[in-house]
Amino acid sequence: MDDLHWEPLSRKISVLVSREHHFSTDTILLAWFSRPKPGSRCADLGSGCGTIPLLWCRDKPPARIFAVELQENACRQMRESIDRNGLSDIISAEHRDIRDLDSVKGDPLWQNLDLVACNPPYKAPGTGIPNPEESLRTARHEESCTMDDILRAARMLLRTGGWFCLCQRPERLCDVLAGMRSFDLEPKRLRFVHQRPGSAPSLFLAGGIRGGRPGGLTVEPPLFIESPDGGDSDDMKQIYGDYREIRA
Repeated sequence: MDDLHWEPLSRKISVLVSREHHFSTDTILLAWFSRPKPGSRCADLGSGCGTIPLLWCRDKPPARIFAVELQENACRQMRESIDRNGLSDIISAEHRDIRDLDSVKGDPLWQNLDLVACNPPYKAPGTGIPNPEESLRTARHEESCTMDDILRAARMLLRTGGWFCLCQRPERLCDVLAGMRSFDLEPKRLRFVHQRPGSAPSLFLAGGIRGGRPGGLTVEPPLFIESPDGGDSDDMKQIYGDYREIRA
C-alpha cells in the first residue's frame, strides 16, 4: 500500500491511512452528526480504515462498535489502528460484505443495535467515470453494494427506535429519503452542508428512526465548512475539536 502513515484524530487517537484508504471532511462530519450515546451498541457499514468508529471513541465512547468493511487492506489498516489505540474491547473490525450480513442474524451481539451509520459510495450505478483502481472504485461507485443493500442491512441490525445516519450528495436526496422510508427507517433529521455562506450545498447528513412514525422531519440549520473570511466556521471548530490544532 502506498504512503502508509498515521494521522492524528485527537491528542489521544490516531488512524493508519494510505493513498487507497483514508478519510475526508465528509467522514468527520458524519461521525459528528451520528455520534452515539455512551453505552450504546453501534455499527459502521463500509468503515474503510475505521475513522468513524475511532472518532466515536474520541470523547465518551459507546459500549460496542461493529466496523464492517469489504476490502481486506482497509480492514487490516483498521485493525492496526484499533490495536494502537487500545480499543479492541470496543471496536470489532469485521471483514464482511454488507450484502451478506444475514449470516449474523442469529448472533445476539449483532441484534437490536442502537445506531448504524454509513458513508456510502456517492455515485449510482452507471453514473460518473469509474476509477480504474478497484479500491477507489469500490469506495466511490455502487458496485459492491447499492443504497438498498445498505438500508436493508441497517434495518436488520437496528432495534425499533434505533437510528440510521448517512451522508450523501444533494442530487440523491429524493432517492435516499424515499428509500429510507421504504425500509422502515423514517427520516427525522436533515442537515445540508455548504462550503461557505452563499454557496449551494455539497452534501447532506440524514438520520432516520427504525419503526418511526411517519412525518416529523426536522431540517436543521445549514452547516458551513468555512467562515466568510475563509477560515474554519464556528461549527467546524467545534466538530474538529483539537484535530486542527494537532495537524497545524
